Amino acid sequence: MSETKNERLLSLDVFRGITILGMILVNNPGSWSDVYSPLLHAKWNGCTPTDLIFPFFLFIVGVATTFSLSKYRSSENHNKDVYFRLIRRSLTIFLLGLFLSGFPNFDLSTIRIPGVLARIAVVYFFTSLIFLNVRKENLVFVLSSLLLIYWGLMTLVPVPGFGEPNLEPATNLGAWLDRLLLDGHLWSASKTWDPEGILSTVPAIGTALIGILTGYWLKSDNDKTTKTVWMFFYGSVLMALGYAWDFWFPINKSLWTSSYVLFTGGLALIFLAFCYWLIDVQDKKFWIKPFHIYGTNAITVFFLSSLVAKLLYLIKITGEDGVTVSLKSVIFNNVFLPIASPINASLLFAISYILIWLFVIWLLYRKQIFIKV
Repeated sequence: MSETKNERLLSLDVFRGITILGMILVNNPGSWSDVYSPLLHAKWNGCTPTDLIFPFFLFIVGVATTFSLSKYRSSENHNKDVYFRLIRRSLTIFLLGLFLSGFPNFDLSTIRIPGVLARIAVVYFFTSLIFLNVRKENLVFVLSSLLLIYWGLMTLVPVPGFGEPNLEPATNLGAWLDRLLLDGHLWSASKTWDPEGILSTVPAIGTALIGILTGYWLKSDNDKTTKTVWMFFYGSVLMALGYAWDFWFPINKSLWTSSYVLFTGGLALIFLAFCYWLIDVQDKKFWIKPFHIYGTNAITVFFLSSLVAKLLYLIKITGEDGVTVSLKSVIFNNVFLPIASPINASLLFAISYILIWLFVIWLLYRKQIFIKV
C-alpha cells in the first residue's frame, strides 16, 4: 500500500524531533570552553556528528514538502493560493530568523541577515517551487545541475581581488559575494564570510531535493519492506559518491560543498530508513515519545529555545565581589560545575536545557497545540 496523501509519517516526525533535539544540544553547552569534540562543528573541511544536524533538517523539509504539497500538483488545485502560502510561510520563518539575529537592539545597520532560519526559509521556498513545477523524472537532473554548477563556480571562477579560485574561508567566491551584497550583515564571528551565505544556499536546495525524491519514493505503491531496502541502498550510494567527490571538492559544511550534500543526504536517507523500518514497519514505538513531541513543534521550540538562550547571556548579575556575569554563567557555575568535571558539567547543562524544553512543548502536545509557522 502507498502512503495516502494526507497521512502523517510518524517516523518523519520522530526524525525531525531527534534533529531539533540535536540542534538544541549542540547550541547550548554550559561553556563553549568545555565541549566534547563530536558536539562541535569541524573547523573547516571534514564532518562531525554536529555537521549532520542542519542538512538532516533540510532533507526533512524536502520529504515533508512532498507530503504536504502533493495535492497542489493537480491542475485544479495548482493556483495562486499555494504560492501565497509558500511566500507567507517562507517570509514568516525568515523574519523569525531576523528577530533572533537582532534581538534585543535591532540595529539594522549590523543585523545578521543570513542564518539558520533564513536558510530554511529560502530553501523551503525554492524547493517547493521546484516540486510544484518540475516533473518527478527531471528532479535528478535539477539536483545534479545545482551541484555541478556550484562545483564549477567555486573551483573554476577566479575570485575578484584574490585571483585564483580557492576554498579558503575568507577568500572563496561565496565569501566575496557575501561581502559584496551583505557587507556588515554577516556572521559576527567572522565578519568576512557567512556559513549560511548566499551562494552556498544553492547546493543547500539540493539537500532538500534529495528529501523530495525520498518523499516520492515513500508515497509510491511499493511495499514498506521494499521501500526500506532501497532507501538503505540509495543512501549508501549517495554517501559513497559524496566521499569520492571529497577528493576534488572537500566535504565542508560552511561551504555546503556538493560532496557534503551527497554525503550528508545519504546519511539522512539511511537514518530515515532506520526510523521508518523500526516505527512504521516493525511498529516498535516504545521509545519515540520525547522525539515525537519535539518533532511536532520543531520550528517553535527551536525559536523559543534560541531566544531564551540569548536572554540567559544578556541578563547580567553582579556578585558580592562586584564582578558582573551572565545569568547563564551563574547557573552553570553554581549548579553544574560543583557536581561534575567542567566538560561533563557543560554537557549536563545542555541535557538539562533539552529536558526543560521537552516539558514546555509537552504541555503544548498534551493540549494538541501544534503551532504551524
